Amino acid sequence: MTRILGLKIDLRVSSNVDTDKNYVFLANHQNSYDILTISKGALPGVVTVGKKSIKWIPIFGVIYWLSANIMIDRKNTGSARNTLNQTLDKMNRKKLSIWFFPEGTRSYGRGLLKFKTGAFRLALEAQKSIVPVCASEMHKKVKLNRWNNGTVIVEVMDPVELPEGLSARELAVYFHSIMSTKIDQLNVDAEKLDNA
Repeated sequence: MTRILGLKIDLRVSSNVDTDKNYVFLANHQNSYDILTISKGALPGVVTVGKKSIKWIPIFGVIYWLSANIMIDRKNTGSARNTLNQTLDKMNRKKLSIWFFPEGTRSYGRGLLKFKTGAFRLALEAQKSIVPVCASEMHKKVKLNRWNNGTVIVEVMDPVELPEGLSARELAVYFHSIMSTKIDQLNVDAEKLDNA
């Protein structure tokens, strides 16, 4: 499908990611094309956490639900906490890794938005390392009347052990900084590839 959109995906996966371990994955969420781009970084045994309203998207919603992904009701904090507890149980019982878009919404060219804390609360509770997954900027890159819309670099970074003593909010700030720096680097790399 990415060929039809005229996109080249350059997938870079750290050799330090052990597919026999489970992690909390964090990915930047840019637009609806993420399903074709950054999702390439989803390794075997990874399920995502998404908002409950996804189930109403024709065809995709049913596939999302049937694929054992986790749906969260963000409007109901009690329900959201309960879902995170169930997610922790599922993560441990089935040896799954959990994929979050910690911004909670698509950025549509506004850069990396502030992170919500759910992913970090889960990582703290589970004591699992976090794997940042970053994609270079795609905003206004895809024009459907072109065959060549350039390169999107998707990088699955090294797992990062949770720093001692940080709260969920402090972890959100810490990982935002790591991912923001990486995305800036990937943007430069993607531009070089497109201009080569």
